[in-house]
Amino acid sequence: MQPSFGLIIVGDEILSGKRADKHLPKTIELLQARGLALSWVRGVGDERSRITEALRDAFASGDQVFCCGGIGATPDDHTRQCAAAALGVDLVLHPEAKALIQERMRDVALEKGLPYEPDQPDNLHRLNMGVFPVGAQIIPNPYNKIPGFTCATERGTVHFLPGFPVMAWPMMAWVLDERYAEQHQAGSWMERSVVIFGAMEATLTPLMERIEAEHPIKVFSLPSVDHPVHGRHIELGVKGEPAAVGLAFEALMNGLAPFDLRLGPELVRS
Repeated sequence: MQPSFGLIIVGDEILSGKRADKHLPKTIELLQARGLALSWVRGVGDERSRITEALRDAFASGDQVFCCGGIGATPDDHTRQCAAAALGVDLVLHPEAKALIQERMRDVALEKGLPYEPDQPDNLHRLNMGVFPVGAQIIPNPYNKIPGFTCATERGTVHFLPGFPVMAWPMMAWVLDERYAEQHQAGSWMERSVVIFGAMEATLTPLMERIEAEHPIKVFSLPSVDHPVHGRHIELGVKGEPAAVGLAFEALMNGLAPFDLRLGPELVRS
């Protein structure tokens, strides 16, 4: 059975508009490239109670969830602590994370021509980035070796990634390829639609309901009032497994014929 995926985006900077979110479109892209789909997304600021609530819901959802942001070691990073609170477990320094962080600090010292001093206060503080909830698994970070982590319950699983896209996106791709390879269904999804002019959704609703009842697909209707090319129109279509989509779209087009509508281009996405 194909898993359902969710996305949690953490950070005041997103909600305040100081930064524009880039994780949502990239997550959709990475999932679709593997024949998977995003079921939901949730945004939350740097407030511990709200982050904890969002993570509790994620763990209870039965879904596979990516959480981007807030796993650093500055005062406004709360996600690691909230994950532990949501799970009801302690935070501990993960031994593999410790080794990776120390390796990174050693690399930086070498690049700067400085001695590596692991017991310096700033280096000891950096180890906090490897303090994860008990039972967490490492997600490797190819950009700077500072890992993310995964926590799972009997129901839901949450993969915790940095807020920086240059780190988060390859880490997300790794998770999808390493932990969900058996669920990949690339080429097993298709969407076909047609642009319709001069119609009302209410008029077309009975046809949409009939098509969805008779075929194992989903029907969608996307109205637009100010499209730069088509102006006011409705994009009406079906999506699902390619063979089923072909039959459903044919039935949809046949069902539209009695309405004597002006039709625009047909669209195909996969």
